[in-house]
Amino acid sequence: MLREADFPEGALVTLTRVETSANLIQVKAYISVMPQEMSRDVLKTLRGMVYEFQQKLNGRLKMRPVPRIIFVEEEAVREAGRIEELLEKIKND
Repeated sequence: MLREADFPEGALVTLTRVETSANLIQVKAYISVMPQEMSRDVLKTLRGMVYEFQQKLNGRLKMRPVPRIIFVEEEAVREAGRIEELLEKIKND
């Protein structure tokens, strides 16, 4: 699905994990974006295409109802990047 979206030039988008609710009504798809400045635009694009993604899942999955997709920015990757920056700064100082 990520290959079908038209992301801003130079954006690297990765689906890092998916969490489902206990009743399988919704899923949270965690997205990591590099560079981070493009995160807002990428999430806007994905959220705008969520209906198309839902329709494709309807055709591929043999379950009803198909879970509703919610795209969320992956915070763990952002935190790891920040820690990496701080460690590099300490190393250089």
